[in-house]
Amino acid sequence: MRIDLHTHSDRSDGTDSPSALVRAAVEAGLDVLGLTDHDTATGWDEAAEAADAAGITVVPGMEISCKHAGRGLHLLAYWPDPTHPALVAELDRILDGRDGRTPLIVEKLRAHGIDITTELVAEHGRDAAAIGRPHVADALVSLGVVGHRDEAFDRWLSPGRPAYVRRYAPTVESMIGIVASAGGVTVVAHPWGRHDNDDLRLDGIARLKAHGLTGIEVDHQDHDARQRAELRAIAAELDLVVTGSSDHHGTGKVDHDLGCNTTAPEEYERLRERAAVASRERTRPA
Repeated sequence: MRIDLHTHSDRSDGTDSPSALVRAAVEAGLDVLGLTDHDTATGWDEAAEAADAAGITVVPGMEISCKHAGRGLHLLAYWPDPTHPALVAELDRILDGRDGRTPLIVEKLRAHGIDITTELVAEHGRDAAAIGRPHVADALVSLGVVGHRDEAFDRWLSPGRPAYVRRYAPTVESMIGIVASAGGVTVVAHPWGRHDNDDLRLDGIARLKAHGLTGIEVDHQDHDARQRAELRAIAAELDLVVTGSSDHHGTGKVDHDLGCNTTAPEEYERLRERAAVASRERTRPA
């Protein structure tokens, strides 16, 4: 069984529709596909319908933009109730933050002589729940300013770069609790992939587990072999689920082909079992 638990459609910053993503997963030989668009569940129904027709399993999830120790941190949430009021409220705030900062980013880029408009950016995110930096990056690629998304982030859009604008993000601790109250489970996404964060070593991850964290995304393209081994050891010590995934974005991200990293079937079953417990806890009478 081949299981990829972290992918994106055009409902956030991927380039394939949810149904096209499912078809691509079938072609890649996957049996289980996690759809984890940023801060939204809008692609779930389309993906589920396509999966039923294709004979594979789609795990409904989302990648939630959080903050931790003064930096951004992404939290993968699986099987939460997308109508849960506290979750809806936080996701709305996050998405509003994405939409609200895009014109400010465009303004900064224009101040540097780049002929970019909010209309052009919107064209690159027409089906997304919110317009964000990846769509700005795609617009910069279309203008020939950069060659690909990664270059756009490296030169212009990441923290400390000329067009970076901060936005709202909840703490990861609070979001772990909200997802649990919505009957879901949480996995910290690529914890060592973007920067060397001392707050996400053994003690820091143990503190997140105390708040209810379920697992760690270990096998990811942004983690080298040494990091994977160290993260796997931390997960074993803390009895956390180990996941692996592609973080596929279609043509929006190179070297993240579907199934390039996968989750072991036994770890997937552990994640499902803990999700079942979370669902029962949510529905248990007070």
